[in-house]
Amino acid sequence: MSMLGIKWKLHGNGKSIRPGHVVAPDERLAWPLTIGIGMQHVVAMFGATFLVPIITGMPPATTLLFSGIGTLLFLVITKGRVPSYLGSSFAFIAPIMASQQQYGVSGALGGVVLAGVVLALIGAVVQKFGAEWINRLMPPIVTGAIVALIGLNLAPAAKANFDLAPVTALITLVTIILVSVLFRGILGRLSILVGVVVGYLVAMMRGEVSYEKMDAAAWIGLPLFQTPEFHIGVVGLFVPVVLVLVAENVGHVKSVAAMTGQNLDGVSGRALMADGAATVLAGFGGGSGTTTYAENIGVMAATKVYSTAAYWVAGIFAILLSFSPKFGELIATVPAGVLGGAATMLYGMIGVLGVKIWVQNKVNFSNPINLTTAAVALIIGIADYTWTIGELKFTGIALGSAAALVIYHGMKGLARWRGTVAEPETETAGLPPAVKSAMNAAAKRGGKKGKL
Repeated sequence: MSMLGIKWKLHGNGKSIRPGHVVAPDERLAWPLTIGIGMQHVVAMFGATFLVPIITGMPPATTLLFSGIGTLLFLVITKGRVPSYLGSSFAFIAPIMASQQQYGVSGALGGVVLAGVVLALIGAVVQKFGAEWINRLMPPIVTGAIVALIGLNLAPAAKANFDLAPVTALITLVTIILVSVLFRGILGRLSILVGVVVGYLVAMMRGEVSYEKMDAAAWIGLPLFQTPEFHIGVVGLFVPVVLVLVAENVGHVKSVAAMTGQNLDGVSGRALMADGAATVLAGFGGGSGTTTYAENIGVMAATKVYSTAAYWVAGIFAILLSFSPKFGELIATVPAGVLGGAATMLYGMIGVLGVKIWVQNKVNFSNPINLTTAAVALIIGIADYTWTIGELKFTGIALGSAAALVIYHGMKGLARWRGTVAEPETETAGLPPAVKSAMNAAAKRGGKKGKL
């Protein structure tokens, strides 16, 4: 049982958390409390997980099913050491929508499977050789640029839905903004879900919601399953997503490690493999690609409960909910105006997350390599540059991601060869003089001429 990560010790008396302590991944509270926390995790992931299939036109119930199954698979593969929920990844929205236009839903699912396979393979390499090579391949300037351009590339899609019902969209957006600043705790974290609910009620009053499909659906039944088709043309759309998933997953594992005080470097590869396997499974059945969820990490930070038992409860509860076609069709009734308001916030948040990566890692934009990498990649992604080679079509996300990698490593290699770049890659303001002197000495030894 311990090999599956389903053997938990009772934390204290099971009814409370001792001061200064947390409930570790291999511990649990009493089952009634654990079940309550597990259901809270479902609420936390709910709004974001359902937004992806609603926006992309995929079946919500099917996505929920594979979200729950993927979470349980993740817990088994990581042997219960990494508490995390696998929800729908926003990084898949743009490639799914783009591939559907040319290859339909089945073609998009083929791309999801492809991304999952690549992610699992990267996870296997990380588990074998460690994650340091990822940090060298994708330093913060590159990772931030890729995350930012994926969110900003979706801006036209948000505007298109917003224009279909601007009043409803505006009310939805304003509600999200107000809830995020007026409330603390779980309600503040669920601002997008609250905004969608308020916008939905407004849409109902304005006659923008149709319940025909929901009325015809059964209360209990199987979700809608769809099978993938594989086209070489989707490669350029989905492979860049993997870079984002890797950065996201590794970052979440590090966050959990920091909060629990445990060293989880040894299972970071397993976490990537598990996420990849869950994405492959979802693609073969008609669900959306998955990723570890920051929303649920927020719940753990608030509750101090990192027990994987709560995630088993969340995964099982999500699976049970997915077997109600009527529930799935109810979710699918969310109208375009509500989606437009929520997407305006959501896509912008994805873009700003890229900027947050730069800020947190103190990326120095006085360095021409960093500046050029971000500038070119963002414009390519936002303007959605395209390049077609036979059946292969590379759009803004793929080209922007490739540009970030090629420009950064290419310029860095040339600068090292010529000894021309004097500025450090990270900002050094506030560093002690001794540290600055050491960095200057290291820069000189590397052939660089500038000083800090």
